[in-house]
Amino acid sequence: MMNWLWLGAAVVFGLIEAATAALVSVWFVGGAVAALLVSLLGGALWLQILLFLAVSAVILALTRPLVKKMAGHVQPTNLDQTIGASARVTEDIDDAAGTGAVYVKGKMWTARSSSGATIPIGTEVTVERIEGVKLYVTPVRAETHRG
Repeated sequence: MMNWLWLGAAVVFGLIEAATAALVSVWFVGGAVAALLVSLLGGALWLQILLFLAVSAVILALTRPLVKKMAGHVQPTNLDQTIGASARVTEDIDDAAGTGAVYVKGKMWTARSSSGATIPIGTEVTVERIEGVKLYVTPVRAETHRG
């Protein structure tokens, strides 16, 4: 009976791992396989459970640096570099009318005012954030008056 349980556990954990590809259950696959081997050799249930936990913990400890590296690695993009950049308004920004565009880093973007105020064409602005395909901007003059 336990043979089937450990085999099933290994398969289920393996399917979860394959579906996520994020190292969320690979250590349990190894633990279940180790427990299955002990079960096939006639080992006691307490030994199977102990081996499952021990092997899973060892695999987790060995793969933890890889998991941390994968989780902590953020590749900056050109999009990220747009935040904080200076831009020039090429179409009046009027949030109420849903109009506005800016030219920044060689590209035209749809733009909205971060404060909701209308920003006229030709104004130099700073990109504060990106939501979807819209840049939210603030006039440079407004930034210099902040205390």
